[in-house]
Amino acid sequence: MRVTPTRTDEREKPVTSEPSGRERDGATEAFVAHRNLLFTVAYEMLGSAADAEDVLQETWLRWAGVDLAEVRDRRAYLVRITTRQALNRLRTLGRRKESYVGSWLPEPLLTTPDVAEDVELADSVSMAMMLVLETLTPTERAVFVLREVFDLGYDEIAEAVEKSPAAVRQIAHRARAHVAARRPRGVVSAAESRQALEAFRRAVETGDLQGLLDILSPDVVLLGDGDGGGVKQAVLRPVTGRDKVARLVLGGLLKHAASLSLGPAQVNGYPALVVHLDGALDTVVAVRLDEGRITGLYAVRNPEKLSHMRRETALRR
Repeated sequence: MRVTPTRTDEREKPVTSEPSGRERDGATEAFVAHRNLLFTVAYEMLGSAADAEDVLQETWLRWAGVDLAEVRDRRAYLVRITTRQALNRLRTLGRRKESYVGSWLPEPLLTTPDVAEDVELADSVSMAMMLVLETLTPTERAVFVLREVFDLGYDEIAEAVEKSPAAVRQIAHRARAHVAARRPRGVVSAAESRQALEAFRRAVETGDLQGLLDILSPDVVLLGDGDGGGVKQAVLRPVTGRDKVARLVLGGLLKHAASLSLGPAQVNGYPALVVHLDGALDTVVAVRLDEGRITGLYAVRNPEKLSHMRRETALRR
């Protein structure tokens, strides 16, 4: 793949010759330097770590054939390739979700401690925000992520999504309003999340129905993601209301009380709980908090979605 500069930025063209050894080394160095950033872009657009890894593979294949001498900004060029590949994958992923059995939840990530220290990054990859991003169109999602999370200029985003800067500004405005109407009402601190999860865990472990009711919002919603195929039983439809959710949680978990354990974990930049049955990872439970109470419970049991809970994932902006 060869690139030539235009008035705004480089555009991709077919490669005319094999890159030299020095160019390959330069390409590898740049890709490795920005890999965590590129994974974060792809993951925020897709909500799937497995698909984000596939996008990175596709990005590398295209990047390896680029004439680096004609690339002014390697980071921007790599982000553009990743965005275009993620957009293609997002449209395919959307068709998969339509046939998914039960609720579809983002793939949880066991994140490194520094993700939580970047409050804006942690908020953008939280399970609650990732579910809000699911309500955007593919192009809206790409524009929102690139603008609001990675602070790219409108001209750069226009190159990535192949729209005019004016169109991108309109899309960004529309997406920002859409997200603002659906996101949690305020940024929740890690301390608040830990406190709520500790109260939740304590109530579950002791079978304290009233304690559980006290930490849940009256309109709390429980979403459960099994595997779309029945290997792990899951709640197929959203369960709404404090009383229903509390009784379902206690009834489901207490059946396995003898072999069950709940422990803390850092998931998508925020405190969460991991459930083990007979010592094996069974479920990841993330929450959405509003005004100190749990308004959303997200339980992921799909074994294919738990692979990134075995090792920490580094995210970057």
